Amino acid sequence: MKNLRSTVFYIAIVILFSFFMYWIIQQGSALESGRDVFIPTSENGAWADFVKSIKESLQYPLSILLIQIVAIILTARLFGWICVKIKQPIVIGEMLAGIILGPSLLGLFFPDFFGALFPQQSLGNLQFLSQIGLILFMFIVGMELDLHVLRNKAHDAVVISHASIMLPFALGIGLAYFLYENHAPDNVQFLSYSLFIGIAMSITAFPVLARIVQERGLQKTRLGTVVITCAAADDITAWCILAVVIAIVKAGSFVSALYNIGLALAYVLIMIKIVRPFFQRIGQVNSTKETLSKPVVAIFFLMLILSAYTTEVIGIHALFGAFMAGAIMPENNKFRNIFIEKIEDVALVLLLPLFFVFTGLRTQIGLLNDPSLWLITGLIILVAVVGKFVGSALAARFMGQGWKDSLSIGALMNTRGLMELVVLNIGYDLGVLSAELFSMMVVMALVTTFMTGPALDLINWAFRDKEKPAFVEKIESQFNILFSFGKTESGQALLRLSNALTAGTPEKCQVAALHVSPANELHHYEVEEQETECFRKILDDSKVLKRPIKTLFRISSDIDHEIVDEVESGQYDMLLIGTSESIYEGSLLGKIIGFTSNIIHPEKLFTSKTGVYSSKFYERTNRLLSKVDIPVGVLIDKGLEKIDQVVMPIFFKEDLFLLKYVDKLIGANPQGRLILWDVDTQFAEVDLLSEVKSQDPTCHQRIDLFAGESIGHEKLLKDRLVLISLVSWETLLQQKRNLRIDPSSELVIRDRITR
Repeated sequence: MKNLRSTVFYIAIVILFSFFMYWIIQQGSALESGRDVFIPTSENGAWADFVKSIKESLQYPLSILLIQIVAIILTARLFGWICVKIKQPIVIGEMLAGIILGPSLLGLFFPDFFGALFPQQSLGNLQFLSQIGLILFMFIVGMELDLHVLRNKAHDAVVISHASIMLPFALGIGLAYFLYENHAPDNVQFLSYSLFIGIAMSITAFPVLARIVQERGLQKTRLGTVVITCAAADDITAWCILAVVIAIVKAGSFVSALYNIGLALAYVLIMIKIVRPFFQRIGQVNSTKETLSKPVVAIFFLMLILSAYTTEVIGIHALFGAFMAGAIMPENNKFRNIFIEKIEDVALVLLLPLFFVFTGLRTQIGLLNDPSLWLITGLIILVAVVGKFVGSALAARFMGQGWKDSLSIGALMNTRGLMELVVLNIGYDLGVLSAELFSMMVVMALVTTFMTGPALDLINWAFRDKEKPAFVEKIESQFNILFSFGKTESGQALLRLSNALTAGTPEKCQVAALHVSPANELHHYEVEEQETECFRKILDDSKVLKRPIKTLFRISSDIDHEIVDEVESGQYDMLLIGTSESIYEGSLLGKIIGFTSNIIHPEKLFTSKTGVYSSKFYERTNRLLSKVDIPVGVLIDKGLEKIDQVVMPIFFKEDLFLLKYVDKLIGANPQGRLILWDVDTQFAEVDLLSEVKSQDPTCHQRIDLFAGESIGHEKLLKDRLVLISLVSWETLLQQKRNLRIDPSSELVIRDRITR
């Protein structure tokens, strides 16, 4: 009745006000008399006029900008995803996306489409928006610097960092001597030209380097600490040098630039001595999301804009001001994390790809249409690699690092990435770099960034250990378990299960816990805190259970690869993983690691050579299972605290391999019992008991046998663990059957693969 009354009232209001507005319009039309009112008439018909209006709308600057953003983000995400799959930084894909959307590819093969998507008059809007993205990005880069690390390890870092700048800088100036005559703009003096070539050779991409260190698990090693510190010192030094170079280029001479440099020094002192203490106080008072109010956020953003504006006005570029504003932010990591979260997605996902594409629009690979130009490009790459790689490696070796770590530091410091593109665009905007040389330098940035991963792999291979490391030395009756978890609650359940599986021979068994954190969700300075937090409750539980465990923390963009790699690196006998959904409701292995849970619908199943799977199951799991030879168990936890009562449904005689796991779970527990359930009533009771006795002599007296589709005593299933084989689980999904045992936790096991 209430809904009917609301509907009648709504209809009455709409009709009443529609008539009122119609009456007003009619009365207003009478006021047009005596005015020269233009009333458009249709000569080509209503449809033609509609099409014409749509075409005009598509030409509006805002319409063009919005479709450009859509195309840019889609392309950047696609190529970023491809690079993740081939173990390359996402920034490589974004850089490639910019070149592909530019005149080098899209403009070459589809000039009409390129002209419509990126008309010349629209590039100004794209440039200014990309500059906003760069300012926010440099603000984040400044906040990511850990000044504590710089203060504690400054000596070695400064020596290695400055060596990695001075050698390539000197080689760059020498290279400029040979390039200036034929490849410098006519109105550029040699001083400006050589300084920009030098700084372009000297830059290191701190954000990309930090991601690589994370993904390779180096953040807690001595190598990782040294290289992060070196990169941070390199970043600060390089940006200070760049500020001086920009001032010299704009002023025309070093003497004239002294005024700009003096103002820049005054600006830096004000930021460090006055603004930074003020920010520190605000950070102490507002260190949580609840206390960080919008007026406080507005203060920091206002300072960011003012800092960028100040450095732009005094002639050292707005990006230096943004970087400086980030560097003086409160050193409280929680505060920085909150602030980074507020701007990171907009800056990195929405605005920064615009900069890559704008760079790509400037990069004209077609200008390199002569073998001699490609020879020069190769020379630029060679000078860049030799200067940065050799300078860093030799300095690290001189400071006492081993050859492996020294070469690794050289390879990592040679990463240029986005920071190189920033420097090149500044040089291009100032007219120091020609379009031809700009394209050569962009190719150099791509090559040096791309080669970092393969170079590290080659160094690791050259210095590989003679013997493969093992988890522990293998002994008779040993049963080592690795469990991988996403959420802490899942890890706690897997620990309880691992403890139950090793309860019979605890002194001969070892348990390892693996957590893989997605690479794009952590900053390098919060890794240690994240590791401590994700294992805290699990380690507390291990003390209560008196079960020591080995903790393994990894950061990667490919979680499956990390699990497989750890399985292969240690002598494990079983891999356990968790998920939170019932297999009979849907998802078990569709999201095998347990980070998310998606329902698998039986109608979406398909058959492959290896069985019946859902599309999600095949996509995320089949590759993992095919690469892991050891037994794999997937736990669907429903809050099971004690694991001493087991239900084992049998569909095939081969399912009886599960009895060895039953023995591990309840064999050492006098109170343990097993419900052996012949679901389809296809086995004789005496045969089952005989088979059980032959395979599991320790607990065959503690078995209850049931046959039929329903046990008939569902209450017996409460607080029990259901043990089922992967083949039987697939059969249930294929037949769309539900055994109505959802109150219980389930463990699905795929036995060892024999190759």
